[in-house]
Amino acid sequence: MGASLSNLSESIANGVANGPGLGDIPEACVACVFLYLTPPEICNLARLNRAFRGAASSDAVWESKLPPNYQDLLGLIPTERYHNLSKKDIFAILSRPLPFDGGNKEVWADRVTGRVCMSISSRAMAITGIDDRRYWSWIPTVESRFHVVAYLQQVWWFEVDGSVKFPFPPDIYTLSFRLHLGRFSRRLGRRVCCFEQTHGWNIKPVRFELTTSNGQQASSECYLDDTEQGNMNGNLKRGCWIDYKVGEFIVTDTEPATEVHFSMKQIDCTHSKGGLCVDSVSIIPSYVRERRRLVSKQQP
Repeated sequence: MGASLSNLSESIANGVANGPGLGDIPEACVACVFLYLTPPEICNLARLNRAFRGAASSDAVWESKLPPNYQDLLGLIPTERYHNLSKKDIFAILSRPLPFDGGNKEVWADRVTGRVCMSISSRAMAITGIDDRRYWSWIPTVESRFHVVAYLQQVWWFEVDGSVKFPFPPDIYTLSFRLHLGRFSRRLGRRVCCFEQTHGWNIKPVRFELTTSNGQQASSECYLDDTEQGNMNGNLKRGCWIDYKVGEFIVTDTEPATEVHFSMKQIDCTHSKGGLCVDSVSIIPSYVRERRRLVSKQQP
């Protein structure tokens, strides 16, 4: 279809098209078609001709792409930034991260689906022993959207808790922790990882949990270190960021606001553990998460 539209538009531009062409389609009809397309598709088709450009700027089209709670999202930014803006411009603003809670949390609308996503920094979480520099430290880094991660040197009691209350629009959401085994840095322009302090994560699993204000619960357990597999093929979990899925929860109504509590812990005090970076927690619609996973698998 894309190739046909391209060829037809070229013919129109060269003045060789016979009969009605794309330029003759009423703008209102084009807008009706755009209601079923994604924002990137709309922006691409807007380059065809004036009618498509006009339809691609229609408030009616972009109103349908905005999340149902977009007014709540706009409440996080100064009014003057979006006053008298078109719905298209509002979508562009909301598709960029909007910080709140002192900049330790961010929310945005997915650029393809318009669905609401959220990320929560480790700074917004309660981490046992975080104020004792014998056990924990904060590492500045460009690898985190919040530019800092919590690094664990060594503890016996490991526990991280957090919560968020927000008017999520109706959807199915996946909550995940973003973690990294080993301490990373850059030397001479290259990324290097040190695993000297990484230990204890292959002995007992870490337990992840989430609960919501309307009684939903989910949990999972996972060994963060693949020692046995690593002996033969190299440890697949060391030296890279991994999203550990905690579970899913369902939102059926924006009001009242959904409150989500989440945690990860390994409190078996028979052994110590260390060498772990805790970056953030993500709350993303399950459909968006699966779409991204499929896209990443298709990329070379």
